[in-house]
Amino acid sequence: MTSFWSGELVRLRGIEPDDWTAFQRFAADEEGLGDLVIPPRSAEGHRAWAKERAAAVPDGDRCQLVIEALDTGEMVGAIGSQHADAHAGRFEYGITIGADHRRRGYAAEAVTILLRYMFAERRFHKCEARVLAHNEASLTLHRRLGFVEEGRLRQHVFLGGKHRDLVVMGLLAEEFASSQKGPGITPQTSPRRT
Repeated sequence: MTSFWSGELVRLRGIEPDDWTAFQRFAADEEGLGDLVIPPRSAEGHRAWAKERAAAVPDGDRCQLVIEALDTGEMVGAIGSQHADAHAGRFEYGITIGADHRRRGYAAEAVTILLRYMFAERRFHKCEARVLAHNEASLTLHRRLGFVEEGRLRQHVFLGGKHRDLVVMGLLAEEFASSQKGPGITPQTSPRRT
């Protein structure tokens, strides 16, 4: 049996202390895209952050995972669930893929693995994603995965010296289940265990 956390292109794994250099590169990539402007963090700051995340106690509803390419074993990105509301049955997630690894299918497969876990194993009902309106690549990815635009928060984020719109997208468990091939995903039919 293959690992639940592996697909054809990537596997998701926990953060290791040595991953700090990749996270440092990803932060620079995000800034270059215009998706993030924060004060620079030192190498030691990245090291300490990765060491802390590597030692963190797992929380099934909120996780931060590395995206690793199966063919090379290289860390190509990171993905995580956040803002999990067990009562309402919804969560948000975020993803970043290194600039050198985009448009290879890594993001789509990593998101699918995370959604399969959150919907089928954790029994959440809805996933939300917040995407900056100027990030056409991310909007296209989410639409391809079945997310629906639920709203646009006008001039909601101040970034790069100007206000930008934020697009809120959503995907329901049954929509995800109907888009998947093979066993293992069924629409939520019973209440979540918390």
